[in-house]
Amino acid sequence: MNTLRIVLGDQLTRSISSLRGYEPGDVVLMMEVLEEATYVRHHKQKLTFIFSGMRHFAEGLRRVGFNVDYVKLDDPANTGTFTSELQRAIARHAPASIVVTEPGEWRVLEMMKTWDADIREDERFFASRARFARWADGRKQLRMEFFYREMRRASGLLMDGDDPAGGQWNFDHDNRKALPKDVKSPRRLRFEPDAITREVMAMVQARFADHFGELEPFGWAVTREDALEALDHFIAACLPSFGDYQDAMKRGNAFLFHSVISPYLNVGLLTPREICDRAEEAWRIGTAPLNAVEGFIRQILGWREYVRGLYWLKMPDYPETNALNAMRPLPDFYWTGETDMNCMAEAIGDTRRHAYAHHIQRLMVTGNFALLAGLDPRAVEEWYLLVYADAFEWVELPNTHGMALFADGGIMASKPYAASGAYIDRMSDYCDGCAYDPAVKLGKNACPFNILYWDFLIRNEAALTSNPRMAMPYRTLAKMEASRKAQIEREARAFLDGLDRPTGPKGVSQLTLEL
Repeated sequence: MNTLRIVLGDQLTRSISSLRGYEPGDVVLMMEVLEEATYVRHHKQKLTFIFSGMRHFAEGLRRVGFNVDYVKLDDPANTGTFTSELQRAIARHAPASIVVTEPGEWRVLEMMKTWDADIREDERFFASRARFARWADGRKQLRMEFFYREMRRASGLLMDGDDPAGGQWNFDHDNRKALPKDVKSPRRLRFEPDAITREVMAMVQARFADHFGELEPFGWAVTREDALEALDHFIAACLPSFGDYQDAMKRGNAFLFHSVISPYLNVGLLTPREICDRAEEAWRIGTAPLNAVEGFIRQILGWREYVRGLYWLKMPDYPETNALNAMRPLPDFYWTGETDMNCMAEAIGDTRRHAYAHHIQRLMVTGNFALLAGLDPRAVEEWYLLVYADAFEWVELPNTHGMALFADGGIMASKPYAASGAYIDRMSDYCDGCAYDPAVKLGKNACPFNILYWDFLIRNEAALTSNPRMAMPYRTLAKMEASRKAQIEREARAFLDGLDRPTGPKGVSQLTLEL
C-alpha cells in the first residue's frame, strides 16, 4: 500500500510535511514542467536556481534511502503540466494514496484540489494560514506592525519576558542611513556551478534563451549545505552593518550588507526559524547590534509572514483591484534597463545581472516609478514575478500590488509609498552624473521623479486627499499656483507619452506575447 509523495520546486526541505511518515515502498515524485517555467517568462537564473536546486535535493534524498521518481524538463515523455505528469506517475506506481504539501500559489492549490490527494499544511512558516485569518478577523485595518508584535510574543524572538528586547518593538528609525563614501561592503559569497548546475544552465540557455536576464555569471547556492554557508557569511560579515544601511543604494553594488538569502528561504533550503535564531544569537553574544537584528528579523517574522497571510486571506480577488485606476503599459526600459534615469538603469541592470535587487530598489525605485507613472498593476506584477529569483506569487503579489502600487486601496499600506527624486538622491549615489538633476523640479533637466510625484498627487487627489497620512503633501499642493500645476501636468504628460512602446523580454512586443 505505497504512497506517492509529491515535492514541488519551492518545497526543498527535508522536514516538509509531504515526506513525513515515508516508508519503504513509497515514491517521492518531483517534476520539472514547462507550464511552470513559462506561465511567466522567468529570469534565466531563476529557472536555473530552481531546477538545479530540485535536482540536488532529489540526489540528497536518494543518498539517504528515498525512492525518487524525478521527471526532467527535457525528458521526451514529459507532458509539461503537474496534473498530466501526476497521471503518468500514477500509471507507473499505482499508489494507494497521494500526499502533497500545500503550494505557495492559489492557482496551483486549485489544481491540487482535483488530484484526490491528501493536501497537508506547510508547516515551515511561523503562522499558519488559519492563524493569520483568526488574527485578521474583525479588524478594520490589517497593519503589519501589530501582527509582527503578536509573532514576536508567540515565537519568543527578541523578547525579554513579556517585553520587547531593548524596550521597543521597532528600530526602523535607526535604519535609514545613506552609505558613507568610506564604508565598504564585504565581498559576497558566490558558488561555482557544479556539473548538475552546468547541465541545467545549458538546458535553460537552449530552451529559454528569449527569457529575461543574463544567465552568467551564476553564483547562487543550490544545496542546503551551500545555503547554510551563505547564511554564516551574512551573520558574520554583513549583519552587523545591515541595520544602519539597509535602505542605502550604491552604483555597481547590488548587495551591500543585505542577506541575499531570500531565494534559499523561499524554496526551502533554509527555514525561517533557523535564520531568525541565528540572527538573535548574534545579538545575544554581542556580534551584531539590536537595530540590525531587529530590522532583519522583522523582514522575516513580520513582513514575510504577513504578506503570506494577506495573500491567502484575499485571494483570488486581490489582484483584480486597481484603486488608482492605473492603466499605462509597462515601458520598454523595464526589460532593457536602457534609460537616462540612472537610478532605474542601475536597479534594472542589477536585476538583469543577478535576478536580484534589494527591497529599497524594488520599492522606492522601480516600484516608485511604476506608482508615480500610473503603470498597469497587472503588467508590473508580472514583471516583479518573473525577474527575481526569490519571487513566488504569495510573496510578490502583496508586496507589489499593495505596498509598491497601492492598488488595493490601503489594505496593506496606510499610504502610497510615493517619493520624489530627493529620496533617491538622499539614499544613494545614483543621481551623480545622471542626465537629470534631482534639485530641478520643472523644466529642462528636471528629475522625472519630481515631475511625476506632483502629477501623481494631482491625478489622484480625489482618491487620496482624505488619507490623513497624505495631509502634508496635499496642503502643499493646495498652496501651489494653478499655472504651476498646469505646467506639472504638461511636463508629466509629455514625459509619459514619450516612453517607448511597451515590450516584453528581449524586445518582443506584448502583442506577440499575448498571441
